[in-house]
Amino acid sequence: MSDTAPEDDLRELAAAAHERHVVVIGGGIAGIVAALECAKVGVRVTLVEASDRLGGNLRTIDVAGLELDAAVEGWSSRGGAVRALAAELGLDGQIVPANDTRTWISGLPSGAAPLPAGTIAGVPENPWDEDVRRIIGWSGTWRAYVDRLRPPLTIGKERSLGALVRSRMGAAVLDRLVAPVSLGVYGTHPDDIDVEAVAPGLSTALTRTGSLSGAVSDLLVDRPKGTGLEGLVGGMSRLVAAAQRRLEELGVEVVLGRAATRLERLDDGRWWPELAGESEDAPALDPADDVIVATSASEARRLLEPAVPALDARVPTAHPVEVVTLVVEAPEIDGSRGAVYPVAGTARAVSVVDSTARWPWMPILAGGHARVLRVSFGTAATPAATTELDDQAAFALAAEEASALLGAPIAAVRGAARERFDPPTPASALEHAAAAAAARSAIRAVPGLAGVGGWLAGSGLAQIVPDAVEEAERVRRRALFGGSAG
Repeated sequence: MSDTAPEDDLRELAAAAHERHVVVIGGGIAGIVAALECAKVGVRVTLVEASDRLGGNLRTIDVAGLELDAAVEGWSSRGGAVRALAAELGLDGQIVPANDTRTWISGLPSGAAPLPAGTIAGVPENPWDEDVRRIIGWSGTWRAYVDRLRPPLTIGKERSLGALVRSRMGAAVLDRLVAPVSLGVYGTHPDDIDVEAVAPGLSTALTRTGSLSGAVSDLLVDRPKGTGLEGLVGGMSRLVAAAQRRLEELGVEVVLGRAATRLERLDDGRWWPELAGESEDAPALDPADDVIVATSASEARRLLEPAVPALDARVPTAHPVEVVTLVVEAPEIDGSRGAVYPVAGTARAVSVVDSTARWPWMPILAGGHARVLRVSFGTAATPAATTELDDQAAFALAAEEASALLGAPIAAVRGAARERFDPPTPASALEHAAAAAAARSAIRAVPGLAGVGGWLAGSGLAQIVPDAVEEAERVRRRALFGGSAG
């Protein structure tokens, strides 16, 4: 339709939109975005969430009287999709970049050291740099230098980040630089990380420059300054609250506290989502022209597999993570270590993040010498050390690990909270992209069904939000113009 379409045509489009009913199952950020995208063009939308609140992992906890993010504190600025969502919801004035604090590596023979500035995913551009040599030692530096003398790889020959670094620069670079970053950020060893997913363009630059260090140097030229992290003043719960207000303005029916038990295909081609707890006060849903499943991987498969026979591609499963949030009195923690990642086997925690150092608004909230620390446990290969501990023992272990990794004593713990998560597999994991694409293709092949969420998009808001926008666009095109959403 052209920009000069007659008003009758526009009215027909609006009428077509109002006649369609889309049910979104799952009220996490993926489901919220999908519902918003469909509702903004006039489609009738029902959003169903099994719990009593929207937001999924974007939730808050109370620690020592402070309302803090339970899991997600911000987002990667890559792509700009999350920033655009926040701005659309009227939060553009509350978006703040994270402070440019240093990441440190602990568990080194020479003591903890800052991650060198000239690195990508922990891979250094100059192994002779003093900050690099301090971490990998003289023998590691000479071994890394061999990278400059070896022939380049052909494009796409090595997909595993770990295998690439090991073969080009040696074990010291892998174990003391790349692996701590990979395990701390993704919870996954670099052997299982896709090079191009975590460092786009690195393979091509390697072939062009002739060495891995040269490839890193080449990519650093165009890398933006800063941390690449953004957040909201006051925390991520503001994003959920603003989205909930916009859903109400758009007339979206939000059904809380009722889980979807199954999907039934009706004779007319529409779908009927059966919900638990049906009664006079909680009636059945109207049939849906389209259903967008925005749940966890296990729930999505339970709902979709009876209707999607080809859904046999196994997206890599997530690993459980426990995060202990501490509010502590620690005058000797100066904020110079924004995040600390230990060398594997040297600590029981996977990482500690000093949220007070990372976010500019956090010191005002915490007040005085109080610091907000987030201590993470558990990787894809190692169960969380806190799994079998009671709360008090878990809090004590987290404080002990935080003190050791930050290199400063903790005078007192004012409060603590413990959260367990099953985060989606990172998009950078090997085989994730291919398996997710196969699963998505199978879902799209069934008219009226769509899937969104971290199990398909990969972990992180920067992956989940644009994926949900794109998939919702497919559904709303069906609503406006008819035909298959695929």
